[in-house]
Amino acid sequence: MKHIILILSLSFFFSFNGVSQEEHVNVEVVDNYKYIIVPLKYEFLSDADQYQINSLTKFLFNKYGYTAFMENDPFPDDLRNNRCLALKAEVVKDRGGFLSTKLIINLIDCNGQLVVASKVGKSREKEFKISYNLALRKAFETFQFYKYKYKPDSKNSTPSSTMNNNSSEVKEKQAQMVQAEVGTLKEDNKVDERAMLPITESSSNNNNEQSKTIAQNAKVLFAQPIANGFQVVDTAPQVVMILLETPKVNTFIVKDQNAIVYKQDGFWYLSKNDGKSTSIETLNIKF
Repeated sequence: MKHIILILSLSFFFSFNGVSQEEHVNVEVVDNYKYIIVPLKYEFLSDADQYQINSLTKFLFNKYGYTAFMENDPFPDDLRNNRCLALKAEVVKDRGGFLSTKLIINLIDCNGQLVVASKVGKSREKEFKISYNLALRKAFETFQFYKYKYKPDSKNSTPSSTMNNNSSEVKEKQAQMVQAEVGTLKEDNKVDERAMLPITESSSNNNNEQSKTIAQNAKVLFAQPIANGFQVVDTAPQVVMILLETPKVNTFIVKDQNAIVYKQDGFWYLSKNDGKSTSIETLNIKF
């Protein structure tokens, strides 16, 4: 009899602690961040925005007073310059719960650290789309019933020390790489130097029309923000390339390739150099 009482007491104790943790989420820290970035795909799902869960996440944050973007949406200038102004929303599937769906919304800072986790949202619906939708809405109550108000935090006003370790040295090296690559391209007698020069006004109309046609026919790519640049994915989604920021606006180094991506006259171009010749390709990238 004593053993039964002890087991019941322990069960009650752990159940009580679980409820307490769920009710005391430190959501106030969200006030220190200006934006929420929602990824195109969550790890527990096989496709981008499957069951419209990612779109629903963005919708709910915006509906209840936050400012949320999908990671392929155009970002405001301050967010483009400083990713630490935003938290990334990651929805994860909680283990356990026989015949039920359990979801948690984690908000991650620019250093990959967990800032706040929502309560567990649960649903017993059998159909996945309905079950995930209801579980997400339940989990979102953590943020729904909190009166969010952005309060700038000095540590987020500039990129964190972790992300910007030796940032000046990195940018200087990147600038040197860009200059070196352009110099190499110009010295190569097999390269048509006109392809590397800015488009002149006299030829801009024809070139713009040609670039527009090529861009429309090119497969759509999406630039997703990462530390010090972007990862470019296709609709699969698979990572096509990694773009590293440079001091020059709208000019990126392609990681592990002798190539740069740059914007000119409203179009994005990929310029490659294999040491013998160069090629320039028009891209259809959504930032």
